[in-house]
Amino acid sequence: MSQPVRIVIPNPDWPNHYQKMKHQILKTIGSTPIEHIGSTSVLGLGSKPIIDIMVGVKGREEADHIQQQLENISYTDVTPQPGQAEWFYCLGTGTRELYYHVHLVITESDHWKKQLAFRAILRTEPEHARKYYQLKKELAIKHGSDRDAYTEAKTGFIEEILKRTNGSS
Repeated sequence: MSQPVRIVIPNPDWPNHYQKMKHQILKTIGSTPIEHIGSTSVLGLGSKPIIDIMVGVKGREEADHIQQQLENISYTDVTPQPGQAEWFYCLGTGTRELYYHVHLVITESDHWKKQLAFRAILRTEPEHARKYYQLKKELAIKHGSDRDAYTEAKTGFIEEILKRTNGSS
């Protein structure tokens, strides 16, 4: 059984942790687009203690190659994303106190753009960030250790915010 979803108070050091890992990733794989996404990329937003990093790739072949390279820096928790045309892997490493997820995504794909758009909204609209934080705390209690249900339950909120704010779905 997996650990319960744990939402923690905002940590002002999350951007610094991202920068250190970004440097390590780029040193390992070479130059590529890389972005800090997810709740830890928004100052003042509580989150699971997971730094989400989106690494741009051209396609599956490059994603496979980068996935193998990242094993050299302890990214051994590999979750393929079957059925996804733009997002190939979520790779993980770290501890319960601070974990890292690297998402290998086609650069400038719809998935890539949606991640950056949602981050921009949360960074510039504090009311949306506050509501999202509250929702995540409620869903963590409701879904306990069922991470898939927790993630799925957030999707409606994210889609609605993107639709209302950007006029897209």
